[in-house]
Amino acid sequence: MSEMCALLATALGVWFVIDALRARETAVRIAREACKEYGLQLLDDTVHGARLGIARDAEGLARLRRTFRFEFSEDGFNRRTGCLVMLGSQLESLQLEPYRLA
Repeated sequence: MSEMCALLATALGVWFVIDALRARETAVRIAREACKEYGLQLLDDTVHGARLGIARDAEGLARLRRTFRFEFSEDGFNRRTGCLVMLGSQLESLQLEPYRLA
């Protein structure tokens, strides 16, 4: 019985890591597209996880809610912070720190 629990825990851990990597790749793509759309530069070409929780989607199903932060610049000199929240694999919100238009 303990071997079965260990196997289940390992499988759950592997699933979580794969799901987290997939969510991070999606978050990088969304941040990159948002920066391109607004004429901004995504700095370091990456996002980092800031928060992880569980929330219900529109159908009432429990999903992982992940918050990612990233940095962008409007001129290459100033660093500004952006934040995106994903519920499952869907974008829930995207926020950009105020910046000056060139």
